[in-house]
Amino acid sequence: MPLQTLETPPDADPVVRALEADGAAIVAGLADPGTIDAVAEELAPWIEKSRFGREDFSGTRTQRTGSLITRSRTVRALVANPLVLDVAERILGPHCDRFQLHLTQVIRIGPGETCQPLHRDQWAFSRKLPTTMEYELQTLWALCDFTDENGATRVIAGSHRWEAGRRPSPEETVGAAMSKGSVLLYLGSVYHGGGANRSADARSGLGIGYSLGWLRQEENQYLSVPPEVARELPEKLQRLIGYDMGGYSLGYFGDVEHPREALRRP
Repeated sequence: MPLQTLETPPDADPVVRALEADGAAIVAGLADPGTIDAVAEELAPWIEKSRFGREDFSGTRTQRTGSLITRSRTVRALVANPLVLDVAERILGPHCDRFQLHLTQVIRIGPGETCQPLHRDQWAFSRKLPTTMEYELQTLWALCDFTDENGATRVIAGSHRWEAGRRPSPEETVGAAMSKGSVLLYLGSVYHGGGANRSADARSGLGIGYSLGWLRQEENQYLSVPPEVARELPEKLQRLIGYDMGGYSLGYFGDVEHPREALRRP
């Protein structure tokens, strides 16, 4: 079953409905080409320095580059995209006081890369999570056109509703083909994996994830975005990366101080 592709909608409703039904959806052209080109240009030096993975899961012909908020000013607008944050609030908000930024990562799949093993992103926390809620919402922004030939992400639609113990197979996947500037949104409970790149060019995607505020972030944002950088960010982005309270007393420092107080100090 192909994934639903939505033209940029006026609100989150159709995106949330698609995620509830299929576990994943594409929003076409959510970012304009100028924004995508600026992100690619700002991050190019860092991507070139990134090492290839060392095993099948991370990909021996795949480069992964993080710390994106620090390394790219333009990427900050994608992290705080209003539509995506509305969707995240609808998916994650019922299970936490505040959701948070989980990770930022460019994934560059080089020519000759094989298919990534199918997995669920929420396994970063545990493979034994209760199935009564969602723990993570992931987005993958296309920095170039995604095609089945160049390694478009493979997704098993509906796998977020599978019973425990059911194993995925590559034959059940569909490719998330989409144009540059489009974004794939998918739940942490849906099976997926990077596709094989049979083309002559690399396929680059920008992964930005969000998770429940009482879980540990996959990318350590306090090291990726140190206080001297976080101090310059808009308050909404400061709160997203973790300078906030995840609950009544989750995340305080010192003598029960709010973490944003640390950004007001020289």
